[in-house]
Amino acid sequence: MSRKGLHVKIGELKSDLGLIKNLELSIGRVVEEKWAEPMGPTPFPSLTTLREWDMKLLQRYKPFYLPFCDVCCLCTFGKCDLTGGKRGACGIDMAAQQSRIVLLACCIGAATHTGHARHLVEHLIEKYGRRMPLDVGGLNIQVEAPVTRLVCGVKPETLGDLEDILDYVETQITHCLSVCHTGQEGSNLDFESKVFHVGMLDHVGMEVADIAQIAAYGFPKGDPDAPLVDLGYGTINIEKPVILCIGHNVVPSIGIIDYMKENGLDGEIEVCGLCCTAHDITRYYKRGKIIGPISWQLRFIRSGVPDVVVLDEQCIRTDALYEAQRIKAPVIVTSEKNCMGLPNRTNDPADAIVEDLVSGKIPGALILDSEKVGEVAVKVALKVAPLRKKLKAIPEVDEVLRKAKECRQCGDCRRACPQDLHIPEAMKAAMEGSLAKLADLYDLCVGCGRCEEACPVGLQVHSFIIKAGEKKLKEETFKIRAGRGPIQDVEIRNVGSPIVLGEIPGVVAFVGCANYPKGGMEIAEMIREFASRRYIVVTSGCAAMTAGMYKNEEGKTPYEEFTGEFTAGCLVNVGSCVANAHIAGAAIKIANIFAKRNLRANYEEIADYILNRVGAVGVAWGAYSQKAASIAAGFWRLGVPVIVGPHGIKYRRMLLGRADREEDWYVYDARTGEKVYVGPAPEHLFYAAETKEEAMVMIAKLCMRPNDTTKGRAIKLTHYIDLHKRLYGTMPEDIHRFVRTLADIPVTMKDEIIKILEEKGWKETVIPDPTLLPRLIRKKKE
Repeated sequence: MSRKGLHVKIGELKSDLGLIKNLELSIGRVVEEKWAEPMGPTPFPSLTTLREWDMKLLQRYKPFYLPFCDVCCLCTFGKCDLTGGKRGACGIDMAAQQSRIVLLACCIGAATHTGHARHLVEHLIEKYGRRMPLDVGGLNIQVEAPVTRLVCGVKPETLGDLEDILDYVETQITHCLSVCHTGQEGSNLDFESKVFHVGMLDHVGMEVADIAQIAAYGFPKGDPDAPLVDLGYGTINIEKPVILCIGHNVVPSIGIIDYMKENGLDGEIEVCGLCCTAHDITRYYKRGKIIGPISWQLRFIRSGVPDVVVLDEQCIRTDALYEAQRIKAPVIVTSEKNCMGLPNRTNDPADAIVEDLVSGKIPGALILDSEKVGEVAVKVALKVAPLRKKLKAIPEVDEVLRKAKECRQCGDCRRACPQDLHIPEAMKAAMEGSLAKLADLYDLCVGCGRCEEACPVGLQVHSFIIKAGEKKLKEETFKIRAGRGPIQDVEIRNVGSPIVLGEIPGVVAFVGCANYPKGGMEIAEMIREFASRRYIVVTSGCAAMTAGMYKNEEGKTPYEEFTGEFTAGCLVNVGSCVANAHIAGAAIKIANIFAKRNLRANYEEIADYILNRVGAVGVAWGAYSQKAASIAAGFWRLGVPVIVGPHGIKYRRMLLGRADREEDWYVYDARTGEKVYVGPAPEHLFYAAETKEEAMVMIAKLCMRPNDTTKGRAIKLTHYIDLHKRLYGTMPEDIHRFVRTLADIPVTMKDEIIKILEEKGWKETVIPDPTLLPRLIRKKKE
């Protein structure tokens, strides 16, 4: 794709036709077409272009609302009670209000990713030019932007091409946000359709951000053997000055790394990160280190290890400046979105800023120039480290034991804790001289600090937990495979057939934040379970980091245990949050590369293919941000179910199928036009599990698809039944709904299942060429 403006100005022109004077001709865009594939039906879709597809999904997967709040207070009418069928002053009812809030959350999430993408693209164009090619994998990755091609119908080739795509995404997000205004949409289903729309846009924005930085910064380009990099507090050499980077936008961190390299200092200073910036640091710099997920912010800052804290954008604790001041570490903020009340020193000489930060004249500075951030951060770290001497904000053991005696055992800390941790019991043990129970909470604590805010006597409960678990913190030394970016086309060709036919039992993507109910161990356990069962397991963001923080009996992390190739029995880390688009992209590429379905602006057909054939499931265990909501919504529109959990009510609404409503589970057989019952596969589109065990059984169940071959369905049923029996102790009660023919039955369970089928009055059915789209029927029913 190549677009540029054309402006022609003619002062005077004599010709056979006459004399032309002062002619100006302007053409907004000249489009040079290089992509031979014909344009599909839905290029650059508006809010209602894909509404019909959305309604097909919503008819099957009906919204089930769990009002987290039963009033609306978005306008000056005040709080409107929406309980018991009542409507608000504007006429809105409870269902529409719940969907409206979900849409609002998804707009925030999509705007955040897209804003990130816009900043990256503008910065990279300024540095490398609009014509810089988008090489994200050379010959290995010919379909370099599958989400963008599918949604927009364009094939971006240069950094400049990405600007036009972002123009579209930003416009649509603005329209979706406007829908949340008072007196706009009144139907909950239309709100839900727009939720899907903004989720789809979010994936485009994420894809733009990641392919731009992969191409410009030379990140791994779909490399299955991306290097293993250091993860954990214990990997940091605390004898060196330490620069800590927090956030998601790696531009200022790269300024720091480049300055160090240019000045021969890259062996003298530790550069580490928290949250997704950390992922991208290690994709760029082999000496970079990941401390851990977002929930490690308080514990690492309070440890006193960082000498300089650099903040970019997203998922940063808003009290990071306050916490850094407690350990006398200067803060540099680098984003207009996150100024922290600090003075803007962007235009000041670097040495003047350094002097003010080192002397303590100012606690931090806003610097909107990534190269200046690099120089200032490095110079400050070198000068401040000897002065700070790793001053920490975590008390010593004797102080914890002394302060614990002030605990009133009121239980406010436990009531405030999102994971209901048994903090009062641990504090009581500390009062009696033992920190063992506080240490037991270390792995379970998500670092939100609400316990401290709730404590009526101001005890630093989180710090007490960290002190009790300090030995474990310092021993955190792990390995994680650096984010590899997209999946190669050849990998898709290799696994396309076994995935679509069901012989690889499924693709499971573990993504999301770090609000884990029982610590991060559950993420690692689920990943090990499904990778060992030869599912394709993919991960990203904080979930990817958490998965790497646990070792097996041989001392190996999951990244050392399983291959990084996209194949059966793998663990693939695609990278930071914006790399989530590569997971959706892999599903799209299966339809395009393996099944040869047209990709260009052909959204409905590709989504129909994925829904009916690609056994993929997303798992956001502990997700809590608005970005997580928009990422999930993008998967829903593509027909990929998402499981969250626990504490289902926090997610406001589910999209649940009714297995008992047989009429909901008919598809067209594209070969004949007949309508065929295919069972509830997949049964739900958005499901909240309350335990890890429930999530694991549901993962196996939601990987079933109507197109599974008998061999593939037998494999999937084996995993579903095996997990159900092992974790629940019983045979699934709905097994008869997933057996289409006797050949679907796993051989080792044949007698047991046939007996159940007889009791249920089961009848054999056919395996169709499934579709929900009548236009894909090749032979119409006469």
